[in-house]
Amino acid sequence: MPQNSVMPAVPAVNPRRWLILLAVMAAGIMGPIDGSVVNVALPTITRVFNVDLNTVGWVAMAYLLVLGSLILTYGRLGDMYGFRRVLLMGIAIFTIASGICALAPNIWVLIAFRAIQAIGAGMFMAMGPAIITSVFPPYERGRALGTNGMIVAVGLALGPTLGGFLVTIAGWEAIFTINLPIGLISYILCRQVVPETRDLKPQRFDLIGAAAGFFSLSAFLLAGSYGEEWGWTSPATLILGLVFLIGAWFFIRWEKLVAEPMLDLTLFSNKVFSAANFAALMNFMSQYALVFLLPFYLQQILNYNAGHTGLILTASPLVVLLLAPVSGALSDRLGTRWLAFAGQAIVGLALFLMAGLQVTSQPVDIIWRLGLFGLGTGIFQSPNNSAVMGSVPRHRLGIGSGVLATVRNVGMVLGIAVSSGVFTWQRSAKLAVLGPEGMTTAFMTGLRAAFLVGAFLAAAGALASLVRNDNLAG
Repeated sequence: MPQNSVMPAVPAVNPRRWLILLAVMAAGIMGPIDGSVVNVALPTITRVFNVDLNTVGWVAMAYLLVLGSLILTYGRLGDMYGFRRVLLMGIAIFTIASGICALAPNIWVLIAFRAIQAIGAGMFMAMGPAIITSVFPPYERGRALGTNGMIVAVGLALGPTLGGFLVTIAGWEAIFTINLPIGLISYILCRQVVPETRDLKPQRFDLIGAAAGFFSLSAFLLAGSYGEEWGWTSPATLILGLVFLIGAWFFIRWEKLVAEPMLDLTLFSNKVFSAANFAALMNFMSQYALVFLLPFYLQQILNYNAGHTGLILTASPLVVLLLAPVSGALSDRLGTRWLAFAGQAIVGLALFLMAGLQVTSQPVDIIWRLGLFGLGTGIFQSPNNSAVMGSVPRHRLGIGSGVLATVRNVGMVLGIAVSSGVFTWQRSAKLAVLGPEGMTTAFMTGLRAAFLVGAFLAAAGALASLVRNDNLAG
């Protein structure tokens, strides 16, 4: 473990900080692209390997489960061994696994190396905010995190379109081989410009806590992802729920007892850290209520094709892309509290207005609402991320970054689970009254209820943003 270094404990302004940000962004774009690009290729992969839908679904699910379950662990490893080391290891693992995915002889090899891909992706996704916070002074942190946040928006917006193009032109393997040059370039760039961490102290890794966190999070994410399909009261869902509850109870109890915990629970005694993470959870839950249900409305009610649907859905991430750096820069000057509140309030308003969509709505009716949603998200995320990272002690930046990434993944799964549950409940209740002839009316009833619940979640996040003190550092 290298003890010499170039990153001071209380850094002076790093003259290469914007180049370091560029390097982190070059690596970071691979994660969100790979999380969304594969969905377009699943029908082709199904035909190539002659497998059913349940089996091919694990090509996407294996990636998401491993990614969401291990990010917290990577945060701890970053604090122990240095952000640069974990970042480079993650890029290398991700890139090599991508090449093997493209050469996979059968579906099971593909699924296995998708999981290994996620191990690497989690490493560089967890380290990004920690590295940025460590090299940027507080008065530039919001702008830097906002600029980095563009990468997520770009990746999510680019993924489906890029995936469709690559599959059409070069086959399903191309969605993995494209990672090879990107991974190689980002590895070289990060190796050259990202500094080592200084004054690393020997620490013991909390293996029991990491295992408990992994199994409890995996059970939670799996139950949340498949609960609707299996049934929320099915034996499989109930067993996973029990595993999660027992695992979470043991994890919290163990972390309070162990001398060097994987997750420093004292971080949550900081009002800014706890409130901003809760606001982020509400933001992603409300966001994925929209992301999950709107394509069904566009294709099943309005009868748009997949291409038309994809174009409409890009309205929100495009606005986020434009606003994230601006909002981050404003938070450096004005503080994070009121910007986060305003952004989350706009998200809630957008979802409330989404509940007013009709079976006769035109594309412009949907696009301006999505634009408003993107406006709120773009205003909220950069200041809120800056608040989280600014509230964390420097020796816990990795853990802070890992918690923020875990909250994002848990929020996605919870948002889909809650919105689909509300949608199904309200649709079924309406169908019981109207019968099969009322299928469209029942669909719209369920959709409105789910969007209103999403608006309520966003409002809860907005209120959480007000309970913390406003200051320029966090």
